[in-house]
Amino acid sequence: MTCKRDVAAALGALLLALTGCSGNAPDSGGADGGPDSQAHLRLLADANAAMGEGRLNDAARLLDDARRKGPESPELWLAIARLRLRGGEHLAAVAAADRALALGPAYAPALLLRAIMVRDAHGAADALVWFAAARKADGDNPDILAEYAATLGDSGQATAMLAMVRELARAAPDDPRVPYLQAVLAARGGELALARSLLTASAMAEQGVPAAMMLDAIISLEQGNADSAAFTLERLAARQPANSRVRDLLAKAMLAGGRAAELVERFGAQAALPEASPYLAMLVARAYERLGDRAAAAPLLARAYGGVSLAPVPLAVQDGLPGPTASLRRALSEGKAGTARQQAAALRERFPASADVASLSGDALLAAGDTQAALADYARAATARRPWALTRKTVWAFSRSGNGQAADLLLARHVVGETETASALIALAAQRSAAADWARVAILLDHAVARGAGHDPALLGLRLRAAQALYQPAEMERFAALLSQVRPRSLAAH
Repeated sequence: MTCKRDVAAALGALLLALTGCSGNAPDSGGADGGPDSQAHLRLLADANAAMGEGRLNDAARLLDDARRKGPESPELWLAIARLRLRGGEHLAAVAAADRALALGPAYAPALLLRAIMVRDAHGAADALVWFAAARKADGDNPDILAEYAATLGDSGQATAMLAMVRELARAAPDDPRVPYLQAVLAARGGELALARSLLTASAMAEQGVPAAMMLDAIISLEQGNADSAAFTLERLAARQPANSRVRDLLAKAMLAGGRAAELVERFGAQAALPEASPYLAMLVARAYERLGDRAAAAPLLARAYGGVSLAPVPLAVQDGLPGPTASLRRALSEGKAGTARQQAAALRERFPASADVASLSGDALLAAGDTQAALADYARAATARRPWALTRKTVWAFSRSGNGQAADLLLARHVVGETETASALIALAAQRSAAADWARVAILLDHAVARGAGHDPALLGLRLRAAQALYQPAEMERFAALLSQVRPRSLAAH
């Protein structure tokens, strides 16, 4: 198998001044907690079983019993951390995981959970030291090796990922994640036939593993099998209705499969929402054009070509949302910032350990004009996890408060920690273009194209500008041609 060159070095050049790692690094010394009594271990086993069956109240009762009857142990606090995660108490889960590590600094399962938490909150790059510590504590643990390999890949280190996959194959030769992770590498390297073969060997897509289903659909799209991709993505969308990437890829597959009318019926209303991605707006506009309705296509095309913006937009009220969340979103969408702020305060009081509530509260505070309080809530949410949507809002809030340096730093850190997010790559490229840093703009956008964003009109236009500034004749011709393919005649230069 061959892979395209690692991007870590290229992207790392953007951040020579960034050397810190969020959170304290794991302590490689120390020993495991002492063995607990058999009764204590039975309580923990029963609690974990209850969690697996979704009986969270029973699990909480069992863990309370374990805490009263037995000494504190890493196993106990790891179980508490997992329960708190399942219950949406993200910030309390972080504290419980830290307690587990305080009791057992080399307890591998706690190190693994903390590594995943750091990855969710601060990106793949910052999590690598934690995965290294977990591997040192238990070098043959397949879960550790698989997550470590995936995180290396997400940080742009393809060669290191391949080496870790080989370690996983040595430790667990029959683990289906071995061919799956190899398939990920092959797909990123452009070897689609090999990626398909490896993914089939893993059987993970057939078993309904979401990441494997997504990879299956991406390969199908790249190979021109739009109907197959749409079938897989429809199944995945039913399970993950809030996943915007699944939605955008499904729309792409439907358009490629000639299902313009169905695309408009399914995604027309969503594409008109302020929160819709420019890419979805463009796809739906193309569907309207194919149906001969250029009047409906025009406003969507104008938005798709409106450039990159980090400004937050009110999220729509959708079916299935919890009542308090829906009510707060409705207040924000109606411009009732004061009402939204009051509702957010009530939610914070009810769910003080929820990262989701902290993020939603930040939105309400930002809408009310209290930028500093919003940043404080965003920071609390980011303690547990910081998806691109949260980073985007925080960057905008920093800029609005006059702290451009913090905004630039956070945006760059996000890209280095999460090199697979095309929207973040494009946003950082736009930021660097303001400084006429065209060489880095080109690196960022070329990587975004490799991640499947090659149909984004804002990306193509900015990459064309970079090619012109760097005087790259071949790239100028290439990106001008690509841009002309997606640019509607009504918006083309005359």
